[in-house]
Amino acid sequence: MAAVSLRLGDLVWGKLGRYPPWPGKIVNPPKDLKKPRGKKCFFVKFFGTEDHAWIKVEQLKPYHAHKEEMIKVNKGKRFQQAVDAVEEFLKKAKGKDQASSHNSSEEKNRRNSSEERGKQSAGEEKRKAGLSEGKLKKTTGEGKKRASSVSSERGSKSPLKRALDQSPRKRGRPPKDEKDLTIPESSTVKSVMTGTVAGFKWPPGVSEPVKDGDPHFHHFLLSQTEKPAVCYQAITKKLKVCEEETGSTSIQAADSTAINGSITPTDKKIGFLGLGLMGSGIVSNLLKMGHTVTVWNRTAEKCDLFIQEGARLGRTPAEVVSTCDITFACVSDPKAAKDLVLGPSGVLQGIRPGKCYVDMSTVDADTVTELAQVIVSRGGRFLEAPVSGNQQLSNDGMLVILAAGDRGLYEDCSSCFQAMGKTSFFLGEVGNAAKMMLIVNMVQGSFMATIAEGLTLAQVTGQSQQTLLDILNQGQLASIFLDQKCQNILQGNFKPDFYLKYIQKDLRLAIALGDSVNHPTPMAAAANEVYKRAKALDQSDNDMSAVYRAYIH
Repeated sequence: MAAVSLRLGDLVWGKLGRYPPWPGKIVNPPKDLKKPRGKKCFFVKFFGTEDHAWIKVEQLKPYHAHKEEMIKVNKGKRFQQAVDAVEEFLKKAKGKDQASSHNSSEEKNRRNSSEERGKQSAGEEKRKAGLSEGKLKKTTGEGKKRASSVSSERGSKSPLKRALDQSPRKRGRPPKDEKDLTIPESSTVKSVMTGTVAGFKWPPGVSEPVKDGDPHFHHFLLSQTEKPAVCYQAITKKLKVCEEETGSTSIQAADSTAINGSITPTDKKIGFLGLGLMGSGIVSNLLKMGHTVTVWNRTAEKCDLFIQEGARLGRTPAEVVSTCDITFACVSDPKAAKDLVLGPSGVLQGIRPGKCYVDMSTVDADTVTELAQVIVSRGGRFLEAPVSGNQQLSNDGMLVILAAGDRGLYEDCSSCFQAMGKTSFFLGEVGNAAKMMLIVNMVQGSFMATIAEGLTLAQVTGQSQQTLLDILNQGQLASIFLDQKCQNILQGNFKPDFYLKYIQKDLRLAIALGDSVNHPTPMAAAANEVYKRAKALDQSDNDMSAVYRAYIH
């Protein structure tokens, strides 16, 4: 591809990993975000997302030149929202340029008017000086003549004329017609002429040109304000730790864009096992933020894309653990989690004193406790860290991370958690995160089943499903989750964002958790039966919203 001349501030289409080209803007990176070595690249903030990354020049295209081409290829809702955001940005930029041009024109006219008035004033001063000088000469030359004729003049002039001749004008004051030629200088003009134009302060009611009003890039421009030390601190500060009354700790980012944009990746070597819907997005964000990552997946072909993006390949889980400082894993269920650790060439074979293992799978508390015990028995360190979210949130680096176990390891994972999520919680001892995660997914799965039930009831009673969604979106239940899942159903699009088989697994484990403490979970039990029916209808590998089909068959 021919070289493209790009510079700071340009709008571009950026190719990021396996994702389609996305509109963005070349911006200044935070000062502590190191530029990757190797090929030339630019730091790009993508519209309509929280994503920002170093992108190689060959993966960038000018926005305007390729706009029509990209719009034809990509039809997604989020993509269109991103394009709309670009157009809104351009509209605002154009308005600011016009306002700036108008203000510049007014200022130029004001300066020209002031200069013209100054010239007129200076010319008048010269004229007055000339008139005074001529008058003085005339007075000196005619003095004797006036003296000799004064008696006869007094005799011939009336008292009124003599009074006029003796007025102050005779003592050097300009006559009335000369006085009228002098233009008084206003205080406003005087302040402009005596001071520099740059020092001119816009009066109230006049819009001063805006330095940069683009909301999409506000966080990267904070360091350019009048108090760079204070503002930049808001960007570069790491996650704040606040102790809650429950004893759990929440590591929270008040704004994920500001935090994610200022990540200083750990110098520890990171391993990652499992490149499914969630794992793929997590690894992509770890790489984007500059972490050194070694990957392994049961289906090796899934590793290829990440190798192209700079990841290293591990041949077995044991090899990844032995060559990395911290190894993360994200697999489907308790059986897969145990096999990964205890199976042939598994994690346990690579564990030795100081090695760290973080299990991000959603499993039951008994399973995670067993894994923690065998890891620690070999001198390793263990942290459970299941994540709340879906494929899209994983791709966007906006997951919610629930962690428990080794507190020191939790803190060592700080830059990784910032790269993959918007918020993380430390919940204490091993098992707490597993329990909390199952409760969260129990609520989510039950809610999804209720949404499907409501939509089918609307249909069979002759009500509009779209109208039902519109009503829900205007009420207290309005949420991105509700809208997206209803749209899936209305469009008949069940491409997996969260597998139906996994939400059913989580409901089953949540019910078992309730049984273990003799706590009733009738709502979850009812929802679980609906998902089991959907699985029987071959919906396991579809999105959880496909539970809708259990009601219409």
